[in-house]
Amino acid sequence: MTGLGNILWFILGGGVLISAIYLIGGLLLCCTIVGIPFGIQCIKLAALGVAPFGAEIVSAERGSGCLSVAMNLLWILVGGFWLTIVHLVFGLLCAITIIGIPFARQHVKLASLALAPFGRKIQYL
Repeated sequence: MTGLGNILWFILGGGVLISAIYLIGGLLLCCTIVGIPFGIQCIKLAALGVAPFGAEIVSAERGSGCLSVAMNLLWILVGGFWLTIVHLVFGLLCAITIIGIPFARQHVKLASLALAPFGRKIQYL
């Protein structure tokens, strides 16, 4: 079921667009030395944007100290808040129909990672 969900997500749920935008943003951020940590988080979001069904967002075993909190705060101030709002709006639009509810759940999953990506990782089941 997760394979079918990922195929439908990639074609109909906006997975192509989401992953392409996050990937381009991540690669552009990785062009600067200061932007590399933020670029890596954008690439993490692009990976989840390709195949969100069957994936969970879990807390990283290590690296979730005060540096992760500071980086998440900077991420939220620069653009993470707006990314989260966009995913929540798309989730609400998908949840209007019964067929779109699984896609809405994936947008909420992406919104939680878009708000604070540092100190978290994607675990595929």
